[in-house]
Amino acid sequence: MKRKRIVVMGFMGSCPIAGVIWQHVHYIVGLQRLGHEVYYIEDSARIPYNAETFDTSNDFTYATKLLARLANEFDFKNRWSFCARYLPELPTVGLSLRKIRQLYKSADAILNVCGAQEFNDDLRASDRILYIESDPGVEQIKVDQKVQSTIDYLRGHHALFTFGENVGTKQFPVPVHGLKWLPTRQPIVTDLWRTRKPPPSSAIFTSIANWSTSGLKDIIWRGEKYLWSKSREFIRFVNAPNAAGEMFELATDIKDEKTRRKFSKAGWRFRTPHDLSVKYWDYQDYIRRSKAEFTVAKDQYVRLNTGWFSDRSACYLAAGRPVITQETGFTKIYDHQGGLFGFHKLSEIAEAVGEINGDYRRHSRAAREIAREFFEAEKVLVLLLDRAGL
Repeated sequence: MKRKRIVVMGFMGSCPIAGVIWQHVHYIVGLQRLGHEVYYIEDSARIPYNAETFDTSNDFTYATKLLARLANEFDFKNRWSFCARYLPELPTVGLSLRKIRQLYKSADAILNVCGAQEFNDDLRASDRILYIESDPGVEQIKVDQKVQSTIDYLRGHHALFTFGENVGTKQFPVPVHGLKWLPTRQPIVTDLWRTRKPPPSSAIFTSIANWSTSGLKDIIWRGEKYLWSKSREFIRFVNAPNAAGEMFELATDIKDEKTRRKFSKAGWRFRTPHDLSVKYWDYQDYIRRSKAEFTVAKDQYVRLNTGWFSDRSACYLAAGRPVITQETGFTKIYDHQGGLFGFHKLSEIAEAVGEINGDYRRHSRAAREIAREFFEAEKVLVLLLDRAGL
């Protein structure tokens, strides 16, 4: 592929939590390995979040220090910028605003990762902006409900991509009204996760999750409410450890004591998520030291049969850690003999745990094979640029 100038836009500085950081890093490193000239730009009116103080404020010091450190670690030093678009002076750290404007005009592609970047007058100079949606369901419903601001925003992009690989097919119930949604998935630089060490003998099934996200993107469609939260799905399968006959661990923050007790009685233990959220290398180490992942999916992904698959689960697979996760319609896409198990009901969880424990080495190898076959960054990103006509 001819070397291209590509701008990755996202929010790992303004929302500096480990899962978000890795999500963006995989795009940057993957595109670099394809030989492209890659830049990372944040240019948003979004007020940044400080993961140490738990505050949001106009101060962007934390965000820019993080971006500078990441740029050194992942080889995009002198090719990044943070523009505080929420301040009238439009201050920047890293590349100047003049350089940002030049990049918008000259870039062969601008990747709007997670659809986090809003349009501004400078960005509109480009007609090669690719919308990459990681959370399918809400935007499609808004289009069906004729929300004009959403329609206008989506149509401002050169191409629309979604992790909901069933979107636009007969398997997905929401009409797309002529918008062309192209399937994609989270790219993973698999060698960043590879480990030759088996998990320690004390390792158990784990996962990392935000608990109280319902309300942020909950939406009502055709008289039914669809939740943007995993909490209800975890509660539905609270007895999974007891059914499987072993303890599970969840790195999350459940503040309601009654709910915590319910999970503890069912065989769960908890890990404080803060260090994993702030320290992206600790997040990686936690996944590598796990036996496997057990997790659920958000209500929206499940009931809308989106075909979505978790970027975090893909990291478990890349580390050679098998995954048991709630069915969203993904199994027909990632059909494989072992390493990855979808479930609808409690008994299927217990069966999957039994299979993994029965031949762990085989399922660990299979997990790694799935990551390399379906999620390897170079493969995913070549296909994305090709489908976009770039």
